[in-house]
Amino acid sequence: MNTTLRRALGAAAAAALGLPALAACGSGGSDEAGGGKTVTLVSHDSFQVSDSVLKEFEQQSGYTVKVLKSGDAGAAVNQAILSVKHPQGDVFFGVDNTLLSRALDKGLFAPYEAKGLDRVSKELQLDADKHRVTPIDTGDICVNYDRAYFADHKLAPPQSFDDLVKPEYKNLLVTENSATSSPGLAFQLGTVAKYGDSGWQDYWKKLKANGVEVVDGWEQAYNQRFSGSAAGRKAKGDKPLVVSYASSPPAEVLDAKPQPKEGPTGVATGTCFRQIEFAGLLSGAKNTEGGKALIDFLLSKKFQDDMPLSMFVNPVVRDATLPEVFTKYGAKAEHPEVLAPEKIAANREQWVKEWSSIVLK
Repeated sequence: MNTTLRRALGAAAAAALGLPALAACGSGGSDEAGGGKTVTLVSHDSFQVSDSVLKEFEQQSGYTVKVLKSGDAGAAVNQAILSVKHPQGDVFFGVDNTLLSRALDKGLFAPYEAKGLDRVSKELQLDADKHRVTPIDTGDICVNYDRAYFADHKLAPPQSFDDLVKPEYKNLLVTENSATSSPGLAFQLGTVAKYGDSGWQDYWKKLKANGVEVVDGWEQAYNQRFSGSAAGRKAKGDKPLVVSYASSPPAEVLDAKPQPKEGPTGVATGTCFRQIEFAGLLSGAKNTEGGKALIDFLLSKKFQDDMPLSMFVNPVVRDATLPEVFTKYGAKAEHPEVLAPEKIAANREQWVKEWSSIVLK
């Protein structure tokens, strides 16, 4: 499996249990975070931008961008919270709606209303009153299916949460552990949104009885157990259903020549949970003006157009242009499940404990 595909599909993959040291990359510049004309972006491991796009921003703004990566999204947010009094940079990118309230409650971000925010849908602006964070991208966590398996077995692929507990799909699904994986948690949150506070537990009891397999993280689920991915086929994976991303199918055909009429994988759009990623100016940032300019850049059409094939996520600005591979092979959930960040923050720990007691015991 090539590095681009692995990085693209693993944007929010296995959540780290520890807090790895920050790794620096980018275009160089001063080692002092935010010092002088250097502006420092702190993010998860999957932040990517084309060199030409970044260099254009640096030339136009006069700032040199330094990127510090800190594991997956969960680990990066934890590290930023632990460092709130002595931030390691000027801007943080990568906190999503499943962790947003925790970051805001800890005072991680300073208010800044980004230029171009009027091009972003109001429903994505989850902190519109205070502008402590700016929405940058969206993505959906959904069940992916192996088209060949279902064609060979003359079985229609599932399309909804309800379908997954039907007898014909017994022992076909692999998902990630909610306690150790961002996609696993998002999938669980989707079921909470679908079935409610008192109904999701019964759903998972049915899913367990129907043979769902649970693994620690996305990498194992998608690249080892799923029969529809290139890596999964190589690893002789035998699960034709996996919890992954709505953008996984485009990534599977990205390097295919010629491009197929249809990708090898599809998306059950009735199983999707919407994730929104945000950027924010870190409280106590040394280079606040550079940080503001960097957030404006993240909302620029140039960066937003670059994101789909750099990080395999969807842009948030209305004037962004999606590449053909996204529109041709990607799936769009018309009505993804959503939960208010405040509700997630208030219940996440208890929900995960309940999930673990039901599914892992």
